[in-house]
Amino acid sequence: MTRIAGPVDPAKTRKTAEYKHGRPLTACYWEPRGRFVFFGAEDNLIHRYDVAAKTAVPLAAHDSWVRAFAATPDGETLLSGGYDGRLIWWPASAEKPAPQRVVDAHGGWVRAVAISPSGKRVATCGNDRLVKEWDIESGALVRTLAGHSSHVYNVCYGKDDATLYSCDHRGAVMAWTLLPPGGAAGDSAASPGVEIAKVEALHFYDTTFRADIGGARSIAFRGDGARLALGGITNVSNAFAGVGEVAVAVVDPAARKLETLLIAKEKTQGAVWGVAHHPDGFWIGLSGGGGGWLLFWKGDVANEFFRYKLSADGRGLGMSPDSSQLAIAHSDSHLRLYAM
Repeated sequence: MTRIAGPVDPAKTRKTAEYKHGRPLTACYWEPRGRFVFFGAEDNLIHRYDVAAKTAVPLAAHDSWVRAFAATPDGETLLSGGYDGRLIWWPASAEKPAPQRVVDAHGGWVRAVAISPSGKRVATCGNDRLVKEWDIESGALVRTLAGHSSHVYNVCYGKDDATLYSCDHRGAVMAWTLLPPGGAAGDSAASPGVEIAKVEALHFYDTTFRADIGGARSIAFRGDGARLALGGITNVSNAFAGVGEVAVAVVDPAARKLETLLIAKEKTQGAVWGVAHHPDGFWIGLSGGGGGWLLFWKGDVANEFFRYKLSADGRGLGMSPDSSQLAIAHSDSHLRLYAM
């Protein structure tokens, strides 16, 4: 997919395509070659939407909702993680994709999946408070990383295969060094995780309902790898009903601190279920729970410079490889594409 010439303009955001499904969507992912958008739905299936043909093909193997997707850099192998605890390998472009490998990855939900920059490893995290890394080619478990005290909500790699970052339900952000000094690829050793930030704004304990709410519902690095964004919910007033406001915490991993909390100018209910960094220098956040918005933040400025009203709550965000379009999984059973 070739990027459209010139800078994008969020103020010119417009819907370019719409696909109606039979059930509410749970997540979406735009694969690296730009041919397909994969989305999960409440029918427990994955669906491959062909961007050019505007048609969809189902992928069946999970026994639960699927919210976690990642693909190898060539776009030919898709990995999915479900609330059934399974990690599944798929031939992404096959006419009728069937599972290539199924692994019982976590005890409880698999909440996120991330592919390493080299495409040789895949990381997962889940409700068993663990982060795990797997070999893409063989499916073998490479390492298990323990250190979080609550459900691990999201995981991503740094600029290379040597560092993983994860964030749990209570807003603790951990960094994991996967290869010791002088270590070689394939070395299964890892240093203990280091907590680089505790983002208090993304966690709330409701004493009335005795319930925690928080965690990184979405995660993304800035293009240069110097900042890590965690999308979630803040200013919670009711944890049981999920009542709070959208927020994105921007962390400086090197300085080990929260740099900025990105919020909305006007009170906007919901959580940020998708976050991305655009090469033109701004963050994009997708809200769900308050009717659905796209919010655009410039650098470290706390309030958005533009917002775009959506047709329904957003549950997942994918940016096209050329960074000119967004795919959004909606609660009203639609996948919609938007150009900026």
